Amino acid sequence: MQRLKKFFSDIFREMRKVSWPKRKELTRYTITVFSTVAFFAAFFAVLDLGISKLIRFIIE
Repeated sequence: MQRLKKFFSDIFREMRKVSWPKRKELTRYTITVFSTVAFFAAFFAVLDLGISKLIRFIIE
């Protein structure tokens, strides 16, 4: 039980040392991640569509 208590105590101590981003930084990072994910999702959707059309054209 003592080891578990020390473990959580160490976690809380380390969490106080963490440099958390400010609200403005967090918003900017979130927008960057979402826009990057949306871009790559659209890119791979178009790429997949193009490859599918090409394979259908070759097969038929």
